[in-house]
This record gives sequence, structure tokens and C-alpha cells, in this order.
Amino acid sequence: MTNAQVTLIQIDNYGPWTVTPEPRREVDLQTLQSRLYADLAQLVGNREGYVFFTRFDNMIAVTNGMDEADHALVQESVANRYPVTVSFGVGVDPSPVAALSAATEHIQDAGSAQAADRTEILRGATLDPDERTDDDVQIAHFDVNDATGKYTDQMNAFDSFIHIEQGYAELMRYFRRAHEGLSFFVGGDNVIALSPDLDAAAYEDAIRHVEETVEVELKVGVGQAANAQHAGMAAKHALEDCRDDGDRVVID
Repeated sequence: MTNAQVTLIQIDNYGPWTVTPEPRREVDLQTLQSRLYADLAQLVGNREGYVFFTRFDNMIAVTNGMDEADHALVQESVANRYPVTVSFGVGVDPSPVAALSAATEHIQDAGSAQAADRTEILRGATLDPDERTDDDVQIAHFDVNDATGKYTDQMNAFDSFIHIEQGYAELMRYFRRAHEGLSFFVGGDNVIALSPDLDAAAYEDAIRHVEETVEVELKVGVGQAANAQHAGMAAKHALEDCRDDGDRVVID
């Protein structure tokens, strides 16, 4: 049985800040967003979690193993390094979608994302150590079959990107609707998903749907552990087994 702990990370008052006292250069905003994501990925990663950039001003993290004090230290580190602060909402549920919904409600209940007086909110309960198990987090690592041969080496870079993006977008929509999982593009032709406790048939269903809908063929390795980092590494090894054996789904 999974029990995902999901943290929504939201930059405080970001929209107004980008145009105060006058509109800031887009290159500076893009640089700030990418550096903030990189720092959060490392800060949470050092605590065995994962961060996904989504819209950059909103990021989603898998934080099993992190308590309230850990979250507060990450917030403090960001405030010391950047001209912006971040708010955190934390949710816990066997369903990743339900966990994220709870995390989102905690932040929304504290005020608007563009409210100047909503700063460094930290709301929501983390998993008690006594409630944690070795099976709390299921991570699925999806990969496009022969992306280099079919796309990278055959098409111009933008058309390749369109094909990969179509596969990711359809997986993201369907996996959330049919299986209550959260899927995130992580670069190249790779998608990492935070999943509930799914079996091989559910992953086969998702892969088949994407292939039939947008003609992108996927394979997936799945791992399960007490935190995102360990589950993710197990998923990577399972994906290597897919590549070696020609299987579409391998669960470690």
C-alpha cells in the first residue's frame, strides 16, 4: 500500500514581483526560475526526495521522509539566496492526486498566490515516522522506445520535440484520469510518474492508450520504496531490464 507525501511549492507574490517597479527582463526571470528549481532539486534531493518543475512558479515535490522542520529549513535556504520566498503545502494520501489536492488546498486557504502578505506559508501534516513503511512510494520511469532512431536522428529538433511532447502530454492526462498518478517530463524522452499501488496491467493499459492515441511507444520500469530516491533508483534498474529483455513493463 502506497502513502505518498506530496509538497506543493509555490513562489510567493511572483506575478507582481516580475513587473515591480517595472517589467523585468525575461532572460533574468528564466534564469531565476531555473536556478531556483536546481537549488530546490538539490535541497530536497539531499533529503531523499524528488522535485518536478511543472510551471516553475509552481513545483511539485515527493517528500516522504521529510518532516516540518526539514521543509522550514528549505524555505529558509531559499529566502537567504533569492529575492523571492516560497510557500509549502503538504498532503498525504495513498492516491498521489488526492495528496496533491490536499497540499494545494492548504496553500490556497492561506491566501492568493499574488497576495503580498502571504509569505512562507507551511501548512499540512507530514507522515509520522511510525506511520511510514518500506512501500510508501511507487515511482514509474517511462521511456520512449528508440527515440533516437525514430526522432532525434530522423527529424529536425523541433519536430522531434513535438512527438515526444505529444506522448508525454497524453500519458500525463490519461495516467492522472485512469490511475490517479502524477506524471512529469524530466528531459530527453523520459517521464517520471508518482503512482498509487499499481500492478503491471495498469501500466500496460497506460502504454497501450498512449500508443493508440498519439502513436508514441513507451516502456516503463517501476520501483517501490520508503522514499522517492530509493524508489526512483529501483525504477531506473527496472527500466534497464526493459531495454535488455525487450519488455514493456518491469516492476522491481
